[in-house]
Amino acid sequence: MNQNVIHHARKVPPSRKKLRWFVALSALPLLGVVTAFGLVPQDDLGFASADISVEHIALPATVKSANASTRYWRSEAIVRGDSASKLLSRLNINDKVAGDYLRRSAETASFRKLRAGTEVMAETTEDGSLVSLRYLDRDGVQNLLKKQKGVFTKTTMDAALEKRVFVRSGEIQSSLFAAADAAEMPDSIAYKLNEIFSGDIDFHHDLRKGDKFTAIYEMTFSNGTALNTGKVLAAEFINRGKVYQAIYFEKDAEHGDYYTPEGKSVQKAFLRSPLEFSRISSGFSRSRLHPVLKKWRSHKGTDFAAPTGTRVKATADGVVSFVGRKGGYGKVVMINHQGRYSTVYGHMSRFAKGLKKGQRVTQGQIIGRVGMTGLATGPHLHYEFKVYGKQVNPMRVELPDAKPINEADRVAFQTVAKRIVSNLNLVRNTNLASLD
Repeated sequence: MNQNVIHHARKVPPSRKKLRWFVALSALPLLGVVTAFGLVPQDDLGFASADISVEHIALPATVKSANASTRYWRSEAIVRGDSASKLLSRLNINDKVAGDYLRRSAETASFRKLRAGTEVMAETTEDGSLVSLRYLDRDGVQNLLKKQKGVFTKTTMDAALEKRVFVRSGEIQSSLFAAADAAEMPDSIAYKLNEIFSGDIDFHHDLRKGDKFTAIYEMTFSNGTALNTGKVLAAEFINRGKVYQAIYFEKDAEHGDYYTPEGKSVQKAFLRSPLEFSRISSGFSRSRLHPVLKKWRSHKGTDFAAPTGTRVKATADGVVSFVGRKGGYGKVVMINHQGRYSTVYGHMSRFAKGLKKGQRVTQGQIIGRVGMTGLATGPHLHYEFKVYGKQVNPMRVELPDAKPINEADRVAFQTVAKRIVSNLNLVRNTNLASLD
């Protein structure tokens, strides 16, 4: 027999009449099947030894259907400085029509505004033509761009949003932001920690190497992609050995604030600083050499060095008593608070749009930008804190507290606080990240 292979089977000795097993892997289209076979010696089946012939039969080659079109899915993240052309190249897309559509069409404006880190999924043909493109825009809306008869169309659908709770701990080695980065905590949460504890901790010069923090916070995800950070649910900061804790409590859907475990407001009636982050270039002093006038005189305020354009915040709720130019202050805003207190913000480059005398402002509201107007040698903010019209050191004055938890909400708050404090104590020093 042409191309036959002849195998001679021999009789298996009785002493070796044992069941033998082997595993064969059969390749089936799109699925691998593992099958176990048991082989029984021929003698046990009652057959005599025989010659077994095996013929190799040639199978016809697999023929791809002429109508079949191979599709591929690829995923790439937007990187800083990306363009549509660069992204398409990384996705192995070679499609001029798609490139023009993504670069110029009004329908794809949201695509051109995607943040770095956003995942983009593309479906392509074997030759690099784009079939469809999916991405979540900055509002969390799912966008699908699909080619039909050579023309792209866009459809959108609301994304399925999911909130996840994260816990991160860090140790200060050089700065809060460096420790936050080491702990893989978003910068926005580091800013929030600064805001929460700024009434008790001067983040400009009170931080020390070895200070520790823990934050429990929310993040919103869609299809596994992080969209934005949410509320800080609880936080702890250990500064110079002293423990500060804050618990977020909502009495209803529209009103929430941070409190100590005892129910006192963490938020002070005044922020310690009108800038988020800067350095003090000149402190409160009874006598200093004025850098412009070259005369010794008192400096009854604090100067915060910061780049021109840095945002300036109102340190407390109040009413604007003056906005405009005034002597050495240059462009200045003055605010009255609770009748007893007032604050001054000088040398600004510009004011917040629409800010005017008599306007009510809230704590943290942006009232202008850092500049160097008036008697100033460089960009900085001159800040004054007055009690009954007399300047005091804003970095050392005992700031009044905001309102504590309402008595009507105290029982509900204590239930939440007990659980949160237990969690903070449990996670303290876990996932601790520090820089060498």
